[in-house]
Amino acid sequence: MIPATESAIRSSFVNCTKGEAKRLAVPHDLETRPWDDLDFLGWQDPAATQRAYLVAESDAGLVGVALRVAPQQTGRVRRSMCSLCLTTHTGDGVSLMTARKAGPEGRQGNSVGIYLCTDLACSLYLRGKKTAGWRIQETLTLPEKIERTRTTMAAFLAKVAE
Repeated sequence: MIPATESAIRSSFVNCTKGEAKRLAVPHDLETRPWDDLDFLGWQDPAATQRAYLVAESDAGLVGVALRVAPQQTGRVRRSMCSLCLTTHTGDGVSLMTARKAGPEGRQGNSVGIYLCTDLACSLYLRGKKTAGWRIQETLTLPEKIERTRTTMAAFLAKVAE
C-alpha cells in the first residue's frame, strides 16, 4: 500500500459524513507504519473499542469505511477464522465488523459485515510478520494469498459503496 496522509485518509471515507470523518481518531504513527507490508490500513478507535476503520487502495484511489465491532461473547472458548487472511484465532482474536452502507441505503440502516482479525493486522499475519493462532496450510504462493486478500477486501468495499 502507498503511504497515506491524515488528510487523504479522512477524505477517503465513503460511509460517514465529512464531519464524522473529521472527528474520527486517525493513528498518530502513520510515518512508521510498514506500508510495504500492508494491503490495507486498519485500526481501532483507542477511545471506543466498538469502532474500527479500514482504508484500502482501489482503482478510484483510497476508499475508507467506518466499522462497528460486534461485542464479544464471553464465557466460552471459541475459535474463529478471519475472512481476509484466513488466520484462526481463539477467544476474541476475530470479530464481526459491520459497515453502514454508503448513500441512501446506509441512511436507512443497511449494513454489510465481515469477520476480521480484531487487531486488523491481517496483512502482517498473511506475511508471517505477526503470529497468532494458526494458519491453514495452503499450496498458494504468498503473492497469490495477497491477491486473494486484496480481492476479498475490494469486494467488501464495493458492497459498502454500492
